[in-house]
Amino acid sequence: MKNLIAAFCLICFYSAFNPSYAQESPIYDRAEDQLTNTDTIPDFRSKTNKLKLTGVIYQSDGVTPAKDVILFIEQPDEDGDFDLRHTDDKRYVFHRSWVKTDADGRYTFYTFVPGNDRRYNQMQQIFPIIKETSKEEVQLESLLFDEDPMLTKRCRKRLEKKGNTARILTTKKEDGILVAEKDIILSDDTEPVK
Repeated sequence: MKNLIAAFCLICFYSAFNPSYAQESPIYDRAEDQLTNTDTIPDFRSKTNKLKLTGVIYQSDGVTPAKDVILFIEQPDEDGDFDLRHTDDKRYVFHRSWVKTDADGRYTFYTFVPGNDRRYNQMQQIFPIIKETSKEEVQLESLLFDEDPMLTKRCRKRLEKKGNTARILTTKKEDGILVAEKDIILSDDTEPVK
């Protein structure tokens, strides 16, 4: 019971201080006509654990590719800390990126594997937001990493019990870079970000 209370307190604390919740949605910080289906996160070239995150976004039928869907990600740095920046009285996470799916629903991010924040027991995570045309943006569950030492057997069992193990990314090395594939199926009953 103590672990459950501690986990709940940690989630509440993190939600209160996570920059993506505390400000206007960053998904609108870049003009839609500037987006392509491939983007590179800042500092990508200088990072050790480079990652290519790629996949297809499908309509709710799970078969039809979803064209022109915006996918935004933000993440902590390799130490597990959010690099916060300020521009024009606006605070934002430096390690962030946007893509817009092509006709085949494909997207690709060139990023890096984020670190753990051991002070707050945070796993390696990437935080995605998705935006369909004429719909509100939706905060998806964070993406986790299979190789993360903080993703314990106990955590995996909880994820399995909830039926959301698909958020765990498995990476493989290709041409000197880690590659993770993550397909996303849009849902008609998702709750918009508030």
